[in-house]
Amino acid sequence: MSSPPARPRAFHFERILIGERWERDVRLEVDDGGHIAAVEPGGRPEGCERVVGWTVPGVPNVHSHSFQRALAGLAEGGGPGSFWSWRDVMYAFVDRLTPDDLEAITAQLHVEMLKSGFTCVGEFHYLHHAPGGVPYEDPAEMSRRILEAARISGIGLVHMPVVYETAGFGGEPLEGGPRRFGMDLEGVARLCESLGGRAPGQGIRTGLALHSLRAVPRETFGRLAEFLPALASKGAGAAPVHIHVAEQRREVRECLERLGARPVEWLLDHAPVDRRWCLVHATHVDDHEAEAVARAGAVVGLCPTTEANLGDGLFPLGAFAVRGGRFGIGTDSHVSRSPVEELRLLDYGQRLTLRRRSVLGDVTSGDAMAGDATARESALAGAGGRLLAHAWRDGCRALAWDGGSVAIGLRADLLVLDAEHPALAGRTANRVLDSWLFSGTDNPVRHVMVGGDWVVRDGRHAREEEVRLAFARTVRRLPERL
Repeated sequence: MSSPPARPRAFHFERILIGERWERDVRLEVDDGGHIAAVEPGGRPEGCERVVGWTVPGVPNVHSHSFQRALAGLAEGGGPGSFWSWRDVMYAFVDRLTPDDLEAITAQLHVEMLKSGFTCVGEFHYLHHAPGGVPYEDPAEMSRRILEAARISGIGLVHMPVVYETAGFGGEPLEGGPRRFGMDLEGVARLCESLGGRAPGQGIRTGLALHSLRAVPRETFGRLAEFLPALASKGAGAAPVHIHVAEQRREVRECLERLGARPVEWLLDHAPVDRRWCLVHATHVDDHEAEAVARAGAVVGLCPTTEANLGDGLFPLGAFAVRGGRFGIGTDSHVSRSPVEELRLLDYGQRLTLRRRSVLGDVTSGDAMAGDATARESALAGAGGRLLAHAWRDGCRALAWDGGSVAIGLRADLLVLDAEHPALAGRTANRVLDSWLFSGTDNPVRHVMVGGDWVVRDGRHAREEEVRLAFARTVRRLPERL
């Protein structure tokens, strides 16, 4: 005899952001797949778990190299340095990592992300093989370790194996550390197929990444139009496509010399770039390229703390946004693991460059400070709200992730902000998001829900101690190997 279908889990939220407005006393039901089945403002609390605080959608992290969490702080040596000298340190570091190391580092990273407010992450995964480029007995070994770390932590994951074929615009072969990264389109397809039903599911999905124009030959780009539908049939669905592009001025110069065009310009002319694509960094774009990216509907994946750490430069966000451009945020090398820090640095960099405070449009004026203006004014009107609106909407689009808002059919990925935290105490509804982003470094995220399950309660992850100990054992060994 079959068991009766499970009843939806029910929650009663004191205050929750629905669209652009805060609603009070909202009954929300979550189905077995982790999606919102019902939303009822003013709903009755009977049979519900009561949730107190300001509840908002979880933030998607569009760009991660999880192994680099253990590298943070090890490439800050003397001398002028550059992205390219940092890359040499990264190559030496990555040549020592084992599958066990990768799983331990990734799980620690995921716990830290969850506690700060990220509820899903796009893993741009190019650490495919053993040292020397020899495939593991299971070619998907390293991918499976990323998936296992996500299962340990409970974070949502979009796993994107990377095509990485050459070491430069001239088609130079991979040598040294990068030999571990080597994979072509067929290899990515086989990897996704081998993951099979273990990858697509309630909280883990797959996509495609192309490392960069210097690591992927032009003929590969010519095959994408027919390859992407085939990849979707192997379990990736409407797979997102991510690529590093125009991160460094040297990259722009070399692309002009070798390919006769600027990186983003060349990409748009030679690849089927559309709303499925995320152009990571795109730091050095001109006005023509920014206009073309916005017109294509692609999302730009900005990683402000990494871009600052590496001295990349600043993306022209204001000009891009005016054109209707879409952008999400990522943590890339994980010198930060906080959506607040990424968004705040993104905004402050633009303020310093433009020498004005309003980057994404004028802040709503009026007497909002005088009382609760919930019924009359958008909660997204301020600088923090506008930044978060992009991070939620465009970040989910970049990952093909059905979240970023509170609505029936979307994932129940939610954050509960502590209304009594010093950053938020006494704030009226239209000031909460601005205060979260622009009032210091203390973290007011109290609870985190992913797919309807609590993964952080009262600021703690249930498995954070065992994850921390495994991470500590790993990183204590790594300096000896370096």
